[in-house]
Amino acid sequence: MNITTTFRQMDGTDAVRNYAHDKIAKLQRFLRHALRADVTLSVEGNKHVADVRLKSGATLLNGSERSDDMYASIDLVVDKLERQIRTVKGTSASRKRGGMTAGEFAQQGERSRG
Repeated sequence: MNITTTFRQMDGTDAVRNYAHDKIAKLQRFLRHALRADVTLSVEGNKHVADVRLKSGATLLNGSERSDDMYASIDLVVDKLERQIRTVKGTSASRKRGGMTAGEFAQQGERSRG
């Protein structure tokens, strides 16, 4: 697991860095391969922005959130990435179990009508 944290236009504290690291590290339990994450925390005007680029094996996920509080931004972006991971895992699981893709389902429907 490799998590890199970058601060832009703000002074980074160990508390924020550790909070982001702990939250992103919890996403590893959903992934099969080793996690590599690039976390960018910045301030734009009055908004705190958290951008995360996550790579695990062939899976590449991106998330960005902004709010009035940095901790809230980190929580929101982790929730977004968790939803993306669940979607990706659900897609691959259905393919492994012999589930049909959307294109195959549409073709089957056309054949039964015609």
